[in-house]
Amino acid sequence: MRRPINPGILYGVAAYAIWGLLPAFLKLLKPLPAPDILAYRILFSLVLLGVLAAALRHGAALRRIATTPRLMLALTASSVLIGINWLVYIIAVNGGHVAQASLGYFINPLVNVLLGTLVLRERLGRIEAVAVALAGCGVAFLAYEQGGVPVIPLTLAFSFGTYGLIRKVTPVDAIDGLLVETAILSPPSAAWLWFAGASLAAGPALWLLPASGVLTAIPLILFAAAARRVRYSDLGLIQYLAPTLQLVLAVAIYGEAVTVPQWAAFGLIWVALAIYAAGATLTARRAAVTLPDLA
Repeated sequence: MRRPINPGILYGVAAYAIWGLLPAFLKLLKPLPAPDILAYRILFSLVLLGVLAAALRHGAALRRIATTPRLMLALTASSVLIGINWLVYIIAVNGGHVAQASLGYFINPLVNVLLGTLVLRERLGRIEAVAVALAGCGVAFLAYEQGGVPVIPLTLAFSFGTYGLIRKVTPVDAIDGLLVETAILSPPSAAWLWFAGASLAAGPALWLLPASGVLTAIPLILFAAAARRVRYSDLGLIQYLAPTLQLVLAVAIYGEAVTVPQWAAFGLIWVALAIYAAGATLTARRAAVTLPDLA
């Protein structure tokens, strides 16, 4: 009997598809400075998540989180990480560096594997180790050719990788956790808008700002739900969908130039992902043969 698809896989695919197409939306908000876009994303996300939490009667769960110092500390750390990730991503997209941003998210799956191995003690086989090493070579080659550390890709990769790790090991519901994170980020966001004298009179962007909350909250809810249901290293494999879509947008739609060294770095990382995917598939097939089907 065929086993049902793990819903965590479906949640992950949906989240990464939305993220892959997100640059097209952020480009529409470009008249606004990146910090303003980030602040509005956070505040509108808070409104949406507050409504969802109220409708689903999550009051008791939220009180438990608020009165548990360990959970609040973890969510404070994750809120800082996701805030950094959002800001760098917006700056990259509206600065014409969508390809650089996509490179960060091509690296991210291997960062997930690395963190899953070092922190969660998930076993890393020889094939997976080769994949991680090869991806590291790709990043090192890019750094050498650029004459410096590729700041945008590495910041995006490690900030989101560490964020996902914290959310995986923190026992809170996806909506509740994200609501607390946006609540933590909301006071500095409101303060920034007041300090900067930001106005909602932003032309066509005005009508799109509420949608920024939806496109911020929904994929993160899906991601958090996926992270709790599948191995963290396996979740990294699904993630290549987002940077693939981003790279297509960068080259085919926005006409960004990708240099030969950048393509070489992409190539090494793509080969690393292919090797890791092959290793994971082989491991899964061996497990299917070894274990009896009790369904």
